[in-house]
Amino acid sequence: MTAKTILEWRAALAEGLTPEAVVREVLGRIEAWADPALFIHLPEESVLMAEAARVAGLARDLPLWGVPFVVKDNIDVGGWPTTAGCPDFAYTPAEDATVVARLRAAGALLIGKTNLDQFATGLVGTRSPFGVARNAFDADYLPGGSSAGSASAVAAGIAAFSLGTDTAGSGRVPAAFQELIGWKPTRGRLSTRGVVPACRALDCVSVFTRTAADAAVVLGVASGYDEADAFSVKVVDAPLGRAAFRFGVPKVVDFAGDADTPGLFAGAVARLEALGGVAVAVDLTPFVEAAKLLYEGPWVAERWAAVGDFVEAKPESVHPVTRKILEGSKGWDAAATFRAQYRLRELARETESVWRELELLLLPTTPRLYTVAEVLAEPFGTNAMLGKYTNFMNLLDLCAVAVPAGRAREGRLPWGVTLAAPAGRDLALLELAARVTGGEVVAGPQGTRIPVAVCGAHLEGLALHHQLAERGAVLRWKGETAACYRLYAMAGGGGLPPRPALVRDEAGGGAAIAVEVWELEAAAFGTFVAGIPAPLGIGKVELATGEQVPGFIAEPRAVAGAEEITSYGGWRAWMGR
Repeated sequence: MTAKTILEWRAALAEGLTPEAVVREVLGRIEAWADPALFIHLPEESVLMAEAARVAGLARDLPLWGVPFVVKDNIDVGGWPTTAGCPDFAYTPAEDATVVARLRAAGALLIGKTNLDQFATGLVGTRSPFGVARNAFDADYLPGGSSAGSASAVAAGIAAFSLGTDTAGSGRVPAAFQELIGWKPTRGRLSTRGVVPACRALDCVSVFTRTAADAAVVLGVASGYDEADAFSVKVVDAPLGRAAFRFGVPKVVDFAGDADTPGLFAGAVARLEALGGVAVAVDLTPFVEAAKLLYEGPWVAERWAAVGDFVEAKPESVHPVTRKILEGSKGWDAAATFRAQYRLRELARETESVWRELELLLLPTTPRLYTVAEVLAEPFGTNAMLGKYTNFMNLLDLCAVAVPAGRAREGRLPWGVTLAAPAGRDLALLELAARVTGGEVVAGPQGTRIPVAVCGAHLEGLALHHQLAERGAVLRWKGETAACYRLYAMAGGGGLPPRPALVRDEAGGGAAIAVEVWELEAAAFGTFVAGIPAPLGIGKVELATGEQVPGFIAEPRAVAGAEEITSYGGWRAWMGR
């Protein structure tokens, strides 16, 4: 079965797929994938069908209605056990983590909880008593961690998106190894209430998707200030800055002897330059020095503060590698903690000069690829190398998006790069990621745009066209639909102008209706679609040319009490009657 994006699941649901059918399809995918190390908690079918019934009772116009997702098993789901990768640590929370609650309220269909490096300590995916979740491309190679199962579930086509966590790179490294988008948000943008802490002051809930547009949809739903979370922050989205953006690349790049990744990184630099970017060599010394503090400073002691009592009480329950890391922080004293914090502030100040000159950094997500066997043979040095370009980002409060950058090992294995910028640039990075990943040939912004057919208030010059204009939409085509649609005028109200309802007439009584086809960047398309109110939605609209493009369609209930205006041939003609 072909993997589906969020937008593809939504299109199938708009065409009649039910949440119950989604559950059956996903369970079939899980059975076919046959990885016993993927899930830590996968409920019985009856439980998932009850979840599907809950979703079926919600409004169909919700932005994630019926879309399947999974969460890392250090994130709470009410009534389901949370293990953090350690069976003896398990507890059953009474309520969902804030971010899970927001997604479920938006109609998302929760399937299960996935495997991870125990206590989210590791970038490899091998430090779990539940086994190693399989890399979707080659089981001999790392899935990446600590959010291993969350990435594998999306890469395998089981879930449309997933939640991980990211303290040192756990939401980016698995994305690089499994050809995914890995969005690590601005620290505090997604609430961490209901998440087992690793380093609570640094932890982020992260998101894995197949496309940047999908990640933008999740951003729109999951973001938001949580008053009950002391680490939650209010984020105002900011643009990158200059139209001709300047991006930093390391003056010296460490690829740890990998034969394939240097060429892939050079290709990523060339793609950004083709999009109008200007590459600038950057001395990463203050960033790398900050990264060292993560495992040489008080932030390891913060991990001990989170789970140290359990480790001391039940040391035999803890993975040997994880235990060694955690126990290494026991002697950290208060004076050393303050010295490390002062040093971090000094390094952060040094990095400020970089951001006065640049809009973003382009970095390898990881220097190289490793096999599972290589990491099991040398678990510490390999993990440290994987975090070379990820460890500093949460310490310095950067947002980041990991994006695929081609395949290594004769085209068999994915590898990726990361776009990083100061806090608050999340959406801007996702929009750029959509352009970077638009296809084999990147010739400019047009190469990655998604068409959307509009037939009413979004037409040029009408009341809602600003929603397209402010997202940088470009007009592609003006014409008519195929002669198989009816058009209705729904009454306005609730602050909305009168709106059309375009309904396909399979009985043969329809007509051609005037439309405009506009193109949006993939991430902007995601945010545009997320704001469409009921009973309208996005489905496939057939044009007079025979092409089918995403466009506005209406649920059958939209025509109840509405005036049929098909004879006018279009909304603009009816408005000018």
